[in-house]
Amino acid sequence: MAEKRDYYEVLGLKKGASDEEIKSAFRKMAMKYHPDRNPGDKAAEEKFKEINEAYGILSDPQKKERYDRYGFAGVDPSAAADGAGGFGGFGGFGGTGGFEDIFGDIFGMFGGGGARSRNAAQRGSDLQKGLTISFEEAAFGCKKEIQVNRYEICSACKGSGAEPGTNKSTCPKCGGSGRIQQTQRTPFGQFTNVVTCDRCGGTGQIIEHPCAVCGGSGRVRKTVTIAVDVPAGVDNDSLISLKGQGEPGVNGGPNGDLYVVIKVKPHKLFRRKGDDLWLDIPITFTQAALGDEITVPTLREKLSYKIPAGTQPDTVFRLRGKGVQNLRNGRMGDLYVKVVLEVPTKLSREQKAAIKSFGEKTITEGYNKRKSFADTVKDLFK
Repeated sequence: MAEKRDYYEVLGLKKGASDEEIKSAFRKMAMKYHPDRNPGDKAAEEKFKEINEAYGILSDPQKKERYDRYGFAGVDPSAAADGAGGFGGFGGFGGTGGFEDIFGDIFGMFGGGGARSRNAAQRGSDLQKGLTISFEEAAFGCKKEIQVNRYEICSACKGSGAEPGTNKSTCPKCGGSGRIQQTQRTPFGQFTNVVTCDRCGGTGQIIEHPCAVCGGSGRVRKTVTIAVDVPAGVDNDSLISLKGQGEPGVNGGPNGDLYVVIKVKPHKLFRRKGDDLWLDIPITFTQAALGDEITVPTLREKLSYKIPAGTQPDTVFRLRGKGVQNLRNGRMGDLYVKVVLEVPTKLSREQKAAIKSFGEKTITEGYNKRKSFADTVKDLFK
């Protein structure tokens, strides 16, 4: 399988190109490689699909931002997990049919109006679905099932829209062309305008006996269950693409894709920053002053860690490789442990006396920061 090229390279651009540059480059290359201009040329067809995919990402500000930061993994996490690629873009822009309509409307280049464009194979629309998972499931990966409400090809008529045993017939109003001519007389002369046939909707065919199951649409709405493999290392707003799980194509076109947007529940102890984890552990004055061996929880196990004597409040210790797996390269992040000094709120009379006695004996010795602060204040008010 050919390696996927950088989207900017596909459009002949440098990273950071403006929206206008991206649009201009796409129009130029799409006109050159469009299938209508290269009939039967498989290489041009593949080139057009590649251009289509690149524009689908770079023309969308959010997808473009994720792609600029994370590459292909930013717009298709499953590519990092198992090499499955592709990101057609929401709204059905991933297939040739959608762009034919765009060019036909904006430039009138390909002339594929009327019955030709209406009957051409068109890619189905993409769908989006949210999936909420736990902190641990995001770190280690998991398998989930989601419910998606989408259209399915009608099993009764096989998508034709006609009652089983019957066929579509040629539209008597337009003769199968999908277009009709309208002539108007004005003070400036006679004008003829070609419009879409209002009888067949531009398809050139009519259904005299619509399918009783789908009502002639060829599709029915259903709720389906889809399995999702969530790779280890996903985070909030990660996208997982499921090829062909979107809306069905039209006139034999391919199905759209389903994009699963990940939401991760917060953890009771850990905070995540990229691939690293952060953890606050409360310690006593005695532990900070004399040092102690404390228990540090990780996502996988509990570890013993010795904090040295004289540890200051909010000191951060780093445990390498105890974070979250990187979605792209599989490397493990680190765990950062911040010790938080907890001052007791309830003391007995004896305890208070002992602390007071200790404080009187260590007014300056061992309190380097306090001594430095006091010296600075004296200098300010000399």
